[in-house]
Amino acid sequence: MLTDEQKERYARHLILEGFGETGQERLSQGSVLVIGAGGLGSPALLYLTAAGVGRIGIVDSDVVELSNLQRQVLHNSERLGWGKTYSASAALAPLNPDAEICTYPIRMDRENISGLVADYDFIIDATDNFEAKFLINDACVAAGKGYSHGGILRYCGQTMTVIPGKSPCYRCIFPEEPGAEDAIACSKAGVIGVLPGIIGTLQATEAIKFLSGIGDLLLGRLLTYDSLKLKFREIGLKRNPACPACGEGHKSP
Repeated sequence: MLTDEQKERYARHLILEGFGETGQERLSQGSVLVIGAGGLGSPALLYLTAAGVGRIGIVDSDVVELSNLQRQVLHNSERLGWGKTYSASAALAPLNPDAEICTYPIRMDRENISGLVADYDFIIDATDNFEAKFLINDACVAAGKGYSHGGILRYCGQTMTVIPGKSPCYRCIFPEEPGAEDAIACSKAGVIGVLPGIIGTLQATEAIKFLSGIGDLLLGRLLTYDSLKLKFREIGLKRNPACPACGEGHKSP
């Protein structure tokens, strides 16, 4: 049951047709793990916390640097040198005391990824490298965990949602991790500061929809965004029977 204070805090949710107290209570009982507290993770974490998600995990081993602040709005100049998970927690705790913030100031790898995703209902991939994205996909598919993929570079971004057994996964579209010579990082190519705000907010939207049970998730669809042309494009996707993660011959979650 919501307290009087919570009813006031979430008043605009409670009057939403199709959401109401049931949706808000589902959020408060739900959990989301955000892997990456940088450009994509910043808006996602802010909105998930404000929305009233009950438990939010943050995974990031990096520290706040001056070059982050052009787009990573969760951090500020006073927290330069702080671990990003601690900086994130400092920003989020005052925003909503209802949310339990769990920090994991570690580098995600093959040894710990399964344990991290196991404790959460939904995962947000807010990472900035292909190795991590493939690792998250494979772990979520194996565990049967829904997750939101997000990626940004220069002026463009993309996102899709994966529900194992119900939608294509990341490897259905990109079976193999690209070589180092083909992988371009934002630190090399640049990224316009507002771009992760758009994509990260869309990822938070998917998490909120998943937990509350409203709307249609971005399944079987890759949504791309070009900030220069201010255009969204939706690309239909199909499961790949030969997918090395979820294809035929692999056990369904």
